[in-house]
Amino acid sequence: MIDSASSGVPDAARSAAYRHAQYVTPDGADWLASASAFPRSVRALWSARPTAPTVLPCGTAFDVVNLPALLGRRVLEQLWSAGPGSGPAAECRGRILLLVAPGTAQRLPSLLSWEEWGRPVPPLLCHGEGDSVALPPPYADCSTARSRWLVAPDTHRPWLPGAAEVLWACVRAAR
Repeated sequence: MIDSASSGVPDAARSAAYRHAQYVTPDGADWLASASAFPRSVRALWSARPTAPTVLPCGTAFDVVNLPALLGRRVLEQLWSAGPGSGPAAECRGRILLLVAPGTAQRLPSLLSWEEWGRPVPPLLCHGEGDSVALPPPYADCSTARSRWLVAPDTHRPWLPGAAEVLWACVRAAR
């Protein structure tokens, strides 16, 4: 976890940000599976291999903003301290995967390219329609794995930040 003294985020905001379950609830698993054209097959795969990461398509249920670890944690802190939260987020192989509203991956890069932000935000990888991402397993204990949920999906319709929320969180985190 990030030291609250160095990040400037109060402990109360930090505890709110990370008190969410690190495990996907059955409703959250249904939502994740709905991203696939074959949700029953995805659920069957989870039953057969509960510790295996899952590759899911982007663009229908969610898009993904893929951030370097330090920037990603700062963006998560900004979303939690200045707004309604981040929606589901995972840590995979030293990167933060922020699940965002569909369409965000197409819109965010052009918003970030404006020159008025002063200090530029480091380049982000945005995965949208036509892309797929590997996400942590929904049911396994991944606390020691290379991928884990930081904020796990817990409802049939989790709140997902859009391009505007992610833009401002990125700008604030980069400053």
